Amino acid sequence: MRLTEIRFAGFGGQGVILAAIVMGKAATIYENLFATMTQNFGPESRGGACSAQLIVSSEPVLYPYVTQPDIMVVMSQEAYLKFAPELKPGGLMLVEEELVRISDLPPATQVYGIPATRLAEEIGKKVVLNMVMVGAFTAATNLLNPESVRKAVADSVPGHLREVNLRAFDAGFNYPMTCQREGDLVGSTLVVE
Repeated sequence: MRLTEIRFAGFGGQGVILAAIVMGKAATIYENLFATMTQNFGPESRGGACSAQLIVSSEPVLYPYVTQPDIMVVMSQEAYLKFAPELKPGGLMLVEEELVRISDLPPATQVYGIPATRLAEEIGKKVVLNMVMVGAFTAATNLLNPESVRKAVADSVPGHLREVNLRAFDAGFNYPMTCQREGDLVGSTLVVE
């Protein structure tokens, strides 16, 4: 596997950091890959800007910071506006389609939209939208084995929340996404202009 730079971004309370931790754990513990993860969030914590950067590689990672993400997971409009310009041309972006409106993407960007918040609410816990996004990320990227990620989800959440988080992962993984490009409509509210 070549070195892959990933940024997860949203606002505090969406589980952005945990999503990156789960993916890093799946890569390092269950697939014997190398990974680094850094995080950053505003002083307001819940509701403020939040991001986590993950680098995954089959070789040791020599520089732990993301410089130009290959893949971006965006769960809020503020995060989109702040971080989307960093995406590598031809990169892949996964968005919470009911919270993010797309414009001015780098050339040849692949966009996948998923209504993660709505799916999490249907499961019964809005707070598992991050695991819906982790499932969708796993399906859209084929970067890591789905069983490795499921194990990492199970290992990363409290025991009494394990089942609901695994259901959220499965909902995201099995959601019928299609890749969108310039000018396409994703869901009912997300337009790539």
